[in-house]
Amino acid sequence: MIDKLEMFIALAREQHFGRAAEACGVTQPTLSAAIKQLEEQLGVMLVWRGSRYGGLTPEGARVLERARTIVADTRALREEMRAVKKGLSGDLRIAAIPTALAAVSALTDPLTARHPNIRITVLSRTSMEILKMLDDLQIDAGITYLDNEPLGRVTTLPLYAEHYNLVVSGSSPLAERASMTWAEAAESPLCLLTPDMQNRRIVDRHMAEGGASAQPRLESNSVITLIAHVQSGGWATILPRRSAAPFLDGGTLVAIPLTDPEAEHEVGLVAPHREPHTPVLAALIDAARRAASR
Repeated sequence: MIDKLEMFIALAREQHFGRAAEACGVTQPTLSAAIKQLEEQLGVMLVWRGSRYGGLTPEGARVLERARTIVADTRALREEMRAVKKGLSGDLRIAAIPTALAAVSALTDPLTARHPNIRITVLSRTSMEILKMLDDLQIDAGITYLDNEPLGRVTTLPLYAEHYNLVVSGSSPLAERASMTWAEAAESPLCLLTPDMQNRRIVDRHMAEGGASAQPRLESNSVITLIAHVQSGGWATILPRRSAAPFLDGGTLVAIPLTDPEAEHEVGLVAPHREPHTPVLAALIDAARRAASR
């Protein structure tokens, strides 16, 4: 039953029988047969079928919510029994917004030092993707904004506040500025994150509050790409101080605080709103609490 529920969750996520089968590591006929068997066991049709996947039936949507809970609880039980037998070990999957990637090590370093048998995967995703991946059980936790756009039903733990800076080359005429307004920053040759990133929506909003409009010449979903362009000397970008910090040593780049408005947004850990958490996720939450208290 659990295997069938996992295949059903994958099908709802991928919305395509072939892709769902690939994600589950089975053939498409095997997945189709499993969904059919699940329907027979539950006595309802779960998926509208035609020549292709047609979406979930109303009954299928209700089953999906229960399936996520059952599968999550089963995984938690398996991990708990493994921890009792072998100590804390297993895989931990984290997705973080691009501007928070530089802060992930503040959690993962102490976590792996305390529990060396934990294996961690860190992915870069948008804030909306993180919430969907939590729902679909694709990740164990996320790091995203807590106070800007709706999060839904998740457990949250604040980590730090973002403060925004115009990042320029150390050779830029602006490099000696102690601060700069958002309207002044708008006049720079900007490269910014893409509009699907919440950070970009935050930048656009504060730029508008400052009486200006961001008109980037280049957009990317990668902070590294933005930094590389700024390092070339002809560009500027707007990033939180923590995102830029790893690149500021040596003076090749300079971060200028932005004012008028002076803005900050809270970033933190988000996890499924269900208990008990898996032992590995509980250890991550403990590491996050320790990091936030420093």
